[in-house]
Amino acid sequence: MIEEYAQRGIMLPRSRQALTRQIDQFVIAEINGQFVGCGSLFRLGNDLVEVRSIGLRDEGKGKGVGTMILDKLTEEARRQGIPKIMALTYAVDFFLKNGFTVVEKEIFPEKVWTDCVNCKKQHACDEIAVLKMLG
Repeated sequence: MIEEYAQRGIMLPRSRQALTRQIDQFVIAEINGQFVGCGSLFRLGNDLVEVRSIGLRDEGKGKGVGTMILDKLTEEARRQGIPKIMALTYAVDFFLKNGFTVVEKEIFPEKVWTDCVNCKKQHACDEIAVLKMLG
């Protein structure tokens, strides 16, 4: 599913090795035993995590599955005592509906040096940065 989103240009591709290393950071959604969505957290610093790889299959859309995944990820960030959760996204309305605000990408140098430096869109990024304070 992540590969499908990446091919459409709406999610960064993730190698099998990267996914294997980060698998314990993923939340998986199922309906009637069928995989319908996922999302993950990636720690960018002591006080910041990124929501990554939120994606839904058609069977999961319009049923609140994305919000449930985001709620679980937010709950995990709180459990870890991390006060800020961010994302770079094209689905701005989804994040706004879930308590995030739009911010400037430049306030996240941790993200820039972790991922953006290797992204083919780094000089023409059209994703929107969103942030939610958990404190």
